[in-house]
Amino acid sequence: MFEDFSLTTLIGFTVLGAPALLMLALGLSSLLEWPGTERGIGQVSLAAIITGLLAAISMLAWMLITCERHESVELGHWVVIPDYHFSVKFLFDRLSVPFAILSFVLCGTIGTFATRYLHREPGYNRFFVFFSLFVLGMVMTSLAGTIETLFTGWELVGLSSALLVAFFHERSAPVRNGLRVWAVYRVSDAALLIAAIVLHHLRGEGDFEMLFGAGTWPLEHTSLPSSQAAVVGSLLLIAAMGKSALVPFSGWLPRAMEGPTPSSAVFYGALSVHLGAFLLLRVSPILDVSLSLRAAVVTIGLVTAVFAVLAGRVQTDIKCALSFASLTQVGIIVAEIGLGLRYIALTHILGHACLRTLQFLRAPTLLNDYRTLENAIGARLPRWSGAWVRLIPEHVRVWFYRLSLERGYLDGWLSDYIARPFLAVFRWCDAMERKWTDFLSGGESRESDHVRPSLETLDDLV
Repeated sequence: MFEDFSLTTLIGFTVLGAPALLMLALGLSSLLEWPGTERGIGQVSLAAIITGLLAAISMLAWMLITCERHESVELGHWVVIPDYHFSVKFLFDRLSVPFAILSFVLCGTIGTFATRYLHREPGYNRFFVFFSLFVLGMVMTSLAGTIETLFTGWELVGLSSALLVAFFHERSAPVRNGLRVWAVYRVSDAALLIAAIVLHHLRGEGDFEMLFGAGTWPLEHTSLPSSQAAVVGSLLLIAAMGKSALVPFSGWLPRAMEGPTPSSAVFYGALSVHLGAFLLLRVSPILDVSLSLRAAVVTIGLVTAVFAVLAGRVQTDIKCALSFASLTQVGIIVAEIGLGLRYIALTHILGHACLRTLQFLRAPTLLNDYRTLENAIGARLPRWSGAWVRLIPEHVRVWFYRLSLERGYLDGWLSDYIARPFLAVFRWCDAMERKWTDFLSGGESRESDHVRPSLETLDDLV
């Protein structure tokens, strides 16, 4: 494992180790009921993020100086049997390093903001525990060299996101919305897990270097034939759609605004919402060998952008409006990936994430600034409305307004045609299990203490 230990390996371990140690420190202190002071938690978080950022910048500098485009750090081969290979590997290239640096920069900014925004909040320590989980998940996903490693980071991001949506758990609305976010993420995670299983079935491993050959991003080429690439790519596309709130999974994005403003900024405005696009960039060689898959990616991206524009125009609060504005750009980024514009898509992600972070952090004070400006000029600020709108018949405008106000009826569609059928299957399985238990026990078995409440909770959700 450490036979070829070098400076780049040390830097790579530092990039990954800093957020891992942060999560370990905050998690253990919480379990031992030694949460520490607000100032101490903030300083430890900032120190870990700065350490990881400096290490990532050092790796980027080394790659620029040596003109090296590809560096991998392995943590050993965990399982090696005939026709199956499982290893933990992290990949530093032109895609992963900029995304890792972006994650550290924005998480450091949000962490500093949160120390003041959540001052004297009862859940202050809990927020930073979830926050450290998110940072580690983002870095692992960014640098993953195998699909198993990527799935691990993907899960950490999803778990921390759902927990922070339900952060204010003393109220019912955040808990319900957090559960809905988690339900959509389950679909996304299941698709990614199935894609990993299919890849192992086809190739015996999930190593990106083996799957995409010896080329460096974005010049990689996959050895999968078109039919196999279409199957794997479709599963990965579903995973990306759920994580990035693409149509028809867009309904969870405004619900995620129930969380604290710092989590809304870094998760759903900047980093987490771009994770699906990052996945498509990582596996873009698979898209290249399937024209129908690329057409589907472009279509979904454009439909999402149009939907987000319409829905964003009728929002009544600034955070939801910003979330749909963010989704508009994510849809365009996905379309760019489908068209093969990989560097443009990566640059778009980096710039858009920074802009949305600033806008979300300014959201709490924006309305106050708006009123101050109106008081200064002594009148209401004018609202622009394009002249072309008047060319559309009124009944069509009303229809579009209703469609936008109901967010395309996507939540109802998912509940009626996806969630409820699954719920019916779960209830049937529960009934069959109960009958079998009654038959074996020779009488009526005791009702489970856990199954019934969970099913009722899911029923309330849909």
